Amino acid sequence: MKVSTLRLLADARRAKKGGEQAMAARQRARLAGLVAWARTRSPYYRHLYRDLPAGLADLTRLPVTRKSELMAAFDDWVTDPTVTFTAARAFADDPARIGEPFAGRYTLSTTSGTTGTHGIFLQDARAGAVTGAMMARALLSWLNVRDVARIARGGGRMALVVAEGGHFASTVAAARLRGHRKVAAFSVQQPLAELVEQLNAFRPAVLAPYASIGALLAGEAEAGRLRIDPALVVLSAEGLPLPEYARIAAALGAKVRTSYACNECPFLSYSCEQGWMHLNADWAVLEPVDEQYRPVPAGQPSHTVLLTNLANHVQPVLRYDLGDAVQARPDACPCGNPGPAVRVQGRAADLLTFPRPGHEHGGEPVTLAPLPLATLLEAVPGLELFQIVQSAPTVLRIRMHGAPGADPDSLWHQVETRLRDLLARHDLAHVTVERAGEPPQQNAGGKYRAVIPAVIPATAAGPSSATRTP
Repeated sequence: MKVSTLRLLADARRAKKGGEQAMAARQRARLAGLVAWARTRSPYYRHLYRDLPAGLADLTRLPVTRKSELMAAFDDWVTDPTVTFTAARAFADDPARIGEPFAGRYTLSTTSGTTGTHGIFLQDARAGAVTGAMMARALLSWLNVRDVARIARGGGRMALVVAEGGHFASTVAAARLRGHRKVAAFSVQQPLAELVEQLNAFRPAVLAPYASIGALLAGEAEAGRLRIDPALVVLSAEGLPLPEYARIAAALGAKVRTSYACNECPFLSYSCEQGWMHLNADWAVLEPVDEQYRPVPAGQPSHTVLLTNLANHVQPVLRYDLGDAVQARPDACPCGNPGPAVRVQGRAADLLTFPRPGHEHGGEPVTLAPLPLATLLEAVPGLELFQIVQSAPTVLRIRMHGAPGADPDSLWHQVETRLRDLLARHDLAHVTVERAGEPPQQNAGGKYRAVIPAVIPATAAGPSSATRTP
């Protein structure tokens, strides 16, 4: 079914103009439709909801779902009977197919497995169109006429700084934009000096890096090495301390905005000038809850959140434990956006610092963002879970957990080869890479941090925090 992004955008504008009540009315109608669809088309939900009354659309009465359970029941979870986990896994393991439609009609992306389970997620055509409409909604809220004119004067060029080698959401998006003369993708895994040189040559009007890379690029601009003039910087994937966003804005002379989203719901929210994340509540529901999945009052931090994606019908996400702690704003946001607003705690942008060769006790260190390392290993077939632990200034200890049937020695060979190659490209060949005997360890919140620095680094980017604004 062909879905009109323009029609969805027009409806989104009407919903926002209509305020909280208009968004809530759309949310109720779409929730009822999604629940009915899931009960009819998904064997997993048909069984899960078997004791619930017909026509029930009260979200709080629906059972909670979790990634591990959904992935284990993948073939019964999806509503398209021609889609199988075996086929999706084979597609995800093939880097040559990044950006291609899976089964000819779905967008496929993978998650990092911070909860201990790798996810394979599909978007159908309507979910893709909603994602586009919500991005347009965000841009309309972020940009004024002066910003648009500045982007136009800059040639409308957009620079994406993305990972390579895996079916990550940003990588898939970059692959689909490949060939567009005003959009260029740059590898997050290359040395910072090379990235700076390439950005100086491209001169983007819009810059879209991971948050920790944005912090490093701000340091390069402050040092006079990065000489670009973007009107807008859109950060993703990690969180930074709130003052960091102002520092990046000042260093790059740009508006800095971000979003809180995930593969399960790419259009979940977008930031405002007050630093809050506004939920696209006409297409998604986010429930802050405690350890027993009871509602948490606005203004108090939650233990986790339950996500419901109202747009995607091929892989229904209903009351899904996302694992993030959030705090909902208890009053109306001064920015005027009627959507519920949250601040999020979770994936921290912890930077790794290493002494340069021969400068173990002084000299300017080499700083790496965590994502270049993590995404490199996420693309290793058969590696279900890993942790990169900086156990000493020049030592990385790698904890691994392979998929059933995967050969541990073969996995280690791939991991070691990839890491040593990346480190060498960053002038860090002196860093030791060790194979750990212990498995990856969970933190107090039950998640697995992919990269764990030896200490919280005091770099030009400032100390990292636990605020999640992916």
